[in-house]
Amino acid sequence: MPHPHLRVTNDDRDQVVEHVKAAYAEGRLDKDEMDERLHLAMTAQTHADLMPIMTDLYGTRPAYVPRPPVRPAPAYAYGPGAPGVPDGGDRVAGAAAHLLTLAGLFVVGPLLIMATAGRTSPYIRRHAVESLNFHLTVLGGSILLLLTVVGAILLPVIWILGFVLSVVGGVTALTGTDFRYPLTLRLVK
Repeated sequence: MPHPHLRVTNDDRDQVVEHVKAAYAEGRLDKDEMDERLHLAMTAQTHADLMPIMTDLYGTRPAYVPRPPVRPAPAYAYGPGAPGVPDGGDRVAGAAAHLLTLAGLFVVGPLLIMATAGRTSPYIRRHAVESLNFHLTVLGGSILLLLTVVGAILLPVIWILGFVLSVVGGVTALTGTDFRYPLTLRLVK
C-alpha cells in the first residue's frame, strides 16, 4: 500500500472513480454522494485524500489496489512449440528468405522458401512473401529506371539500399519478429 503522503497518479484517481461508479450502480450511494465523491477523487493530490472516499464503502480496505503494469510476456516465456512463437528453424528459414537474394537468387530465393517451408509455417511465409514483394518491386523499378537518364544514376543507390534492407530483414527474422520493407508494392499476398 502506498504511503498516504505520496502524490496520486491519474490511474489512481481513475480506479477510485470506477469504485464510486460501481457503488452508485449497486445502489450504495445516491446521486449527490456520488457527485461529491467523484469531485473529491478528481481533485485528490495524495493517497490520504483518496482513502476517505472509499472507507465507508469498503471498511478498512484501501481505496484502491494498485494494478501492476501490463506487459506482454516475451517470446521465450511461452516455451517451444507454442502457437504463434517461431522456433529456431522457422527463424532461420525466414532469414534465408531475405538473405538468399544476396547469393544471386534475386527473386527465386524467396519464391523457393515460400513454396517449400512457407507451406508449413505462417512465420516463414510472411517473411518470404515480404522479401519476394520487395525484390519484385526493386526488379520492376530497376527496369523502369534504366529507361531514364536519372534512373541510371539512381540504380546503384537502389541496389545498395536493397542489399542493406535484405540484411536488416534477415537479422530481424532471426530475432523472431516481423519485418516490413519500405516503399514496396505488395503484389503477392
